[in-house]
Amino acid sequence: MSTGHPADADLLAVAEAAAGAAAAVLVEYAGRRGPGEVTAKSTPTDLVSEADVAAERAIRHVLLEHRPGDAVVGEEGADKAGETGLRWVVDPLDGTINYLFGLPQWCVSVACEGRVGVILDPLRGECFRAVAGTSAVLGDEPLAPSACDDLGRALVATGFGYDADVRRAQAAQVAELLPRVRDIRRFGSAALDLAWTAAGRYDAYYERGVQPWDVAAGLMLCAAAGLEQRPLPARDGLPDGVLVAPAGIVGELEVLLA
Repeated sequence: MSTGHPADADLLAVAEAAAGAAAAVLVEYAGRRGPGEVTAKSTPTDLVSEADVAAERAIRHVLLEHRPGDAVVGEEGADKAGETGLRWVVDPLDGTINYLFGLPQWCVSVACEGRVGVILDPLRGECFRAVAGTSAVLGDEPLAPSACDDLGRALVATGFGYDADVRRAQAAQVAELLPRVRDIRRFGSAALDLAWTAAGRYDAYYERGVQPWDVAAGLMLCAAAGLEQRPLPARDGLPDGVLVAPAGIVGELEVLLA
């Protein structure tokens, strides 16, 4: 048990263990029992299931065992104060709606801020890992993001909010962007969108209204892989957000979106 200043390798091992524990819970619910009780949160379309809560409980159990003095912020549980200066930001199930509808695009996201991040896709057996400022890998292979420098050839991922008025404003922005790029993709998990952008499966990603647990590990992956990041300020009914893209198109995208 450690409460001091561990090596990044030790933190990464804890993050992987926590993500694996949550994934095991989610796979069990999906395969044998279903998601359990489902309730609404911020809007009738913003849902949380018994599986979400159980998965976060599994993450917190691992963190309490290995890093009891660290702070923890999660989507489904109360914030836990810490004393070590380290804070874990966790999303036990990113892509809850996909999970509930049986769509195979959801994941577990675990990050120790400023140190390490893990995004685990249990259905594909893919574990994306980042050590801040040094490495971003899928399995043992370094991630190779896009080097696209022509916006017209860019495949751009995004996501939409739960509030109807916000979605209306987001749809208007997509309508402006769509003729300027190769195409738009919207699959429903911000964490996986970021992991896939870091891996070069998309050229760029942007989204407004994301929460820290949605993007903490994914932004670390993208930064370690060498992509540029820009904040998107709130405007015209749109909440603030984030943009990730290669250096060759990030400025043009930022102008269009911000």
